[in-house]
Amino acid sequence: MAIDTTPSQVATNALQAIPFGSIIGGPLKACIEAQAMAAQTSWQFIQEVGLNTDPNTGQKEAVNVSFQFMQNGHMVQLNVPLLTIVPIPYIAIHDIDINFKANISASSSSVSEQSSSSALDVGAEASIGAKWGPFHMDAKMKANYSSKKDSKATQESKYSVEYTMDVAVKAGQDSMPAGLAKVLELLGSALDVSDPEGTLEVSARKLVLSKDKEGKAIPVSLIATYKNGKGIFESEAIGLFTKSNDKLEPVDIKTANIEKNPQDDSVVYVFPEANNYIVKAGNKTIEIKIEDAGEA
Repeated sequence: MAIDTTPSQVATNALQAIPFGSIIGGPLKACIEAQAMAAQTSWQFIQEVGLNTDPNTGQKEAVNVSFQFMQNGHMVQLNVPLLTIVPIPYIAIHDIDINFKANISASSSSVSEQSSSSALDVGAEASIGAKWGPFHMDAKMKANYSSKKDSKATQESKYSVEYTMDVAVKAGQDSMPAGLAKVLELLGSALDVSDPEGTLEVSARKLVLSKDKEGKAIPVSLIATYKNGKGIFESEAIGLFTKSNDKLEPVDIKTANIEKNPQDDSVVYVFPEANNYIVKAGNKTIEIKIEDAGEA
């Protein structure tokens, strides 16, 4: 009896009908969406934790952590951008393993039964008589023949295929994008140690006016720089004064010309005549003495 291939054809047709696009594409799509959510989470963390937004202008500024400590016998303040000392959550999917197996079962069973029976009965009977003189003999003979034939055939075939799918996703903390790494590098270079009360510096504490060929005094320049307790240059806080009766009097602009140097956010004072001045910013003061060439 020939092998029945119907179960194999049924299983093949069922396998072709499986939506492989949805089965394999579904996990891939989910991983892509998860990666997008992870990136959005990183951006939200940077905005909510590492940046401050001015409600009026919308300008964003990096959040700095400031704390004081002793250094060389002086109390100093360290200003550190927060994003450089906290881990930024940047989760990325490294590997996606998709193993697929489907379970398809098909079976066919056929039973072919053929039964045949034949019987043959054959009988014969014969009588024979003979007489010899006073003797008489009779003989009787009988013969029978019988035959029977039975046949039966059975066929059963089964076909089974099994497929399953396993999805393994491996994710972990990934390296930062080049742009974010560069931003953190710049923020790290902004680490600064400053005086909690601010730092006021001048280019000189004593200046001497020289004279030209005509005997006129040549103005001298003084550069003043102030950095507040947060480590930020603040030229607007610098003031020039004279001292009269233990009181500080602001200097008239005609006496000292004030210019601002945009390169280092410092203030340049140009003095045309001799006098004593006080440069003041915050709680810091520095006395400046301008002398004529003859006095020096």
